[in-house]
Amino acid sequence: MTTQAFNTQVIDSSTSLKPIALSLTKDSEDANDLIQETMLRAISSKDKFREGTNLKAWLYTIMKNIFINNYRRKMKRNTIIDTTDNNYFINSTDRTIYNNGESNLNMEDIDKAFSRMSPDFKVPFLMHFKGFKYQEIANDLELPIGTVKSRIHFARKELKGKLKGYYKSKA
Repeated sequence: MTTQAFNTQVIDSSTSLKPIALSLTKDSEDANDLIQETMLRAISSKDKFREGTNLKAWLYTIMKNIFINNYRRKMKRNTIIDTTDNNYFINSTDRTIYNNGESNLNMEDIDKAFSRMSPDFKVPFLMHFKGFKYQEIANDLELPIGTVKSRIHFARKELKGKLKGYYKSKA
């Protein structure tokens, strides 16, 4: 295939890439930029295209890889644009300090709620939480399987009631 024929096919295929680019970027201008960069990369990489393969699929692969690389680059920079009059760029990772304070407080609340639970409910619940199957718990505690299931259910319900601030209701 001649270079001119290849370039013409690539440019003709650009319209079919528009919906895919829009679904990736969710923005018309960004989609146009993505398509333009895809066309540029495809034309400059003509030697890597093998005749007989699907040109649109090849272009889609190029576009997807460009999108992924751009996304990774943005995430790596982790830059926030300040919308004040001066329009400074702030690197958010410079001054952010992470600690486990919040998760430690959450665990304290969970431990308190769990410690007030009746052992009849606590033991089957803990065993189920550790990965035991209902039948194994029933055999170990010498209880009917229905009793084990209901105790685990009521333990979940009790914990959910005591820890209302930690979950979103489905309403």
